[in-house]
Amino acid sequence: MTPELCYLDFEKEGFSTKSEDVKAARERHWCARTPYGYAVLSHHHVGHLLRDKRLRQGSYAWPEKQQATGSFAEFWQRSIISQEGAHHKRLRLLATKALSEDFVLTLVPQFNAIAQDLCIPLATKRECEFQSEFAMPFAGQAICVLLDLPRSEWRPVATWASTLGLAMGLEYQKHQDKINAACDALSALADQLIRRAQSNATASDLVRRLIVLHRDFPDISHQNLIDLIVIMIFGGVDTTRSQLGFLMALFDRHPDQWVLLKQNPTLAKSAIEEAIRAWPTTTWATREATQDFEYEGVAFKRSQTVHLLVHSSAKDSVLGDLPEFDIRLRQKRHHGFGGGAHHCLGHFVARTDMRCALSALSDAIDSFSVTDGAIYLPDRGNTSPEYLPLRYTANSHLMA
Repeated sequence: MTPELCYLDFEKEGFSTKSEDVKAARERHWCARTPYGYAVLSHHHVGHLLRDKRLRQGSYAWPEKQQATGSFAEFWQRSIISQEGAHHKRLRLLATKALSEDFVLTLVPQFNAIAQDLCIPLATKRECEFQSEFAMPFAGQAICVLLDLPRSEWRPVATWASTLGLAMGLEYQKHQDKINAACDALSALADQLIRRAQSNATASDLVRRLIVLHRDFPDISHQNLIDLIVIMIFGGVDTTRSQLGFLMALFDRHPDQWVLLKQNPTLAKSAIEEAIRAWPTTTWATREATQDFEYEGVAFKRSQTVHLLVHSSAKDSVLGDLPEFDIRLRQKRHHGFGGGAHHCLGHFVARTDMRCALSALSDAIDSFSVTDGAIYLPDRGNTSPEYLPLRYTANSHLMA
């Protein structure tokens, strides 16, 4: 019999995965009830259930639940996000081979150049809106590098990707026309890139790698390739843009950590991991039970939604007396990129390009603060800084 569990009202105005209510519920039990099924709160149980084969990826039915129609809803059903079983494994294998660490590391000089170029105009000012002046153009240009597009074409690509993000919100219907239009535009771009890669045997970008590797995956269709490229663009832009903003917000709250980073730039790698643990852009991963089963005293029913609170799990007291934010922590004590069959395909790209961005920022900016007016989406589901005004002192070498 399922024990009496705390109730967390995800629909309550101002609900946050960082709240004392969530913390108290986690101390009482690893699981809680919500308006949408269960919430799993502890580090151990989130990690285990992310890999439990009795749960499938849970957002596959979101467009249907929103009574959505059109190209995005159709794309979402076909995409790797919504697939399970053998076809999902084949799509995932192709994608992970194309996004190998060796390949991603060849892009580091270009990621560095993007970040350094974006820092140059910052030196002529003392204030900026970080999301629009650095985070978004950086994320957009990084995707362009991945696809071998001119960096100057970043704005429409990034805008289309961000527009797709509206489909994950409760106002999907309100934005459906522009969501479908953005999906159509990205699909057309992906088709164009595939045809270009098929005719250019000397190219070495991500799409060309997909085309070459595709020879070993004859069961994967042309449409599957289009959808895979679209999902990579969609995920890549929003994750990097949002997490970079949270990273700067954390450094603002802990300026001593910025000093540590400037003193020791090699801490950039661990700073990225610590930011994902402390304030992730993905606060929970959604799963759905494919059968009735019992797990550690809790009864799960077929079709029941399960939210795995990766944010809460990274704050679990069983991990020890962890500070709010300390970039000297080198262990990966978070599930910010998910886990199991649906572990984020682009995690190494995100980790790599964000490290390049942070290294350039720490070199360019001596000190900074977030000024009044910052706007953040709620700490639930996928979240982000929407408006992040900074006041800063730039390193004088950029003004030379």
